[in-house]
Amino acid sequence: MSQQHNRRNGRDQRRPRLPLRLVPLGGLGEIGKNMMAVEYGDDIVIIDAGLMFPDEEMLGVDLVIPDTSYLNDKLDRIRGIFITHGHEDHIGALPYVLPRLGFPPVYSLQLTLGLIGVKLREHRLLDLATLNLVDPAMTIKAGQFTVGFVRVNHSIPDAMALVLRTPAGVLVHTGDYKFDYTPVDQPPADISGLARLGEEGVLVLCGDSTRVESPGFTQSERVLNATFDEIFAHAEGRILIATFASLISRVQQVVNAAEKHGRKISLVGRSMVNNAQMAIELGYLRVPAGMLIRAEDIDHVPAKELAIICTGSQGEPTSALTRIANGDHRLVQIQTGDTVVLSSTPIVGNERAVSHNIDNLIKLGANVLYQGKMQVHVSGHGSREEVKLMLALLRPRYVVPVHGEYRMLAEHARLAVEMGVPPENVVIGQDGDIIEVSPDTGVEIVDHMPYGNVYVDGLGVGDIGQVVLRDRRLLSSDGVIVVVVTVDSDTGELAAGLDIISRGFVYERESEGLLEAARAVVERAISRHTQQRGHADWNFIKNKIRDSLSEFVYQKIKRRPMILPVVVEV
Repeated sequence: MSQQHNRRNGRDQRRPRLPLRLVPLGGLGEIGKNMMAVEYGDDIVIIDAGLMFPDEEMLGVDLVIPDTSYLNDKLDRIRGIFITHGHEDHIGALPYVLPRLGFPPVYSLQLTLGLIGVKLREHRLLDLATLNLVDPAMTIKAGQFTVGFVRVNHSIPDAMALVLRTPAGVLVHTGDYKFDYTPVDQPPADISGLARLGEEGVLVLCGDSTRVESPGFTQSERVLNATFDEIFAHAEGRILIATFASLISRVQQVVNAAEKHGRKISLVGRSMVNNAQMAIELGYLRVPAGMLIRAEDIDHVPAKELAIICTGSQGEPTSALTRIANGDHRLVQIQTGDTVVLSSTPIVGNERAVSHNIDNLIKLGANVLYQGKMQVHVSGHGSREEVKLMLALLRPRYVVPVHGEYRMLAEHARLAVEMGVPPENVVIGQDGDIIEVSPDTGVEIVDHMPYGNVYVDGLGVGDIGQVVLRDRRLLSSDGVIVVVVTVDSDTGELAAGLDIISRGFVYERESEGLLEAARAVVERAISRHTQQRGHADWNFIKNKIRDSLSEFVYQKIKRRPMILPVVVEV
């Protein structure tokens, strides 16, 4: 059995082979910010560079991107970044990580490359990046790696599985995939190509785990054609459809339905406009002449003849749909009789924001359709039977589940064992693990590097850490008290009255008694200090103010606001 495997991989067992090293930088134990470094010898290739939307605990954070510090001392070994497809959780971090990694070359298919170009242009990095167009028939030499591509289906055209051939063996990274036998605007998955890889021999499979818990098969994108046809046939007023700006195939389905029912189309949202324009130029989005109108002209089109495609299906605070739902969009206001369609399912952590938008839209008089009320979305990820089909086609020797929360990775691992992979040949990794795979010694987690999220807040990248987030959570829960005292620089005694300013703690006009008592506590603390020491010790004074006031406030109203002493010496 082992001799047959070695022949299939085309290697001589007697020759020493280095292990493949897999270092997940994102996407294992979570949904989003997918990124993996693969090492062989002195060569490194990177698969994807995605972002993740912040959860409710990440106050003020705009985006979360992978921590690439593991690569800081290895920049000269990076041979390229290979992108599986153009969704944000696979390309969204590129504007932030490319400068940190020294702008290594990026390889992807045409639509994905176009979406990357749009993002880099927005960040004024396009001229610094090296973007390389590939097609499924090509192979790219990247050091000791030879990288090939196999077409798979997803909810966006040009989705690819990556095939990394090395002296140690073949690694297949599926990217996001499902087996869609009737795709909307792309060829079906290359099942025969996957089967040929299985015959060649696959050392390790890194497979998508997102929907492994869902039984059966994921439905085809084509089922939404009937849904959109029904919506367009019965809507009396305008139709607003919110979806991801990168979901070009969904935009095409809406355009097709609008054409059938005689409606004009308008695009709202900067990323939607930019991505659609790029897709039209590249031929991935086909819009009949005269059908597309500017958002500034929507008021000149009768309601029954207009459909609007916008961003904001995830409730993003600055997105077009959120501004529309809040009634503060400069061009689009909800009218009674409007039909609003949320053509997506909420990403984990976005449920509350999405629900809030739905409530506001209904209050404004819109008829809102969303997944659960009507089938307005199908997943782009394969369900359990498709995961089993991928395992059966590739017949990998080792399996490392990727893309999913820990329970999803564990379920994928259990399924691989059911499909005949020995339990010791399956590893459940997490971000920061260093996994080594060798045809000679097996697969194991050999180390774990210090790892954390990198937060993007405004123009700042990585300057927000856990300490800042902890302070923000404290400020959001109990507020802040600022104590300003003026003291004699020689004796440390109060030289003037002290001020207490609170924000988010209590309403000052209705809590004058509490704040007066707090002033007395601070005065006594300073007085005791000067009696004991007879000189000014500024750090001691600040700590004494903080400790005594914190204890007093908690005893009185069981709150723990942030206390900031400010000592002014005269």
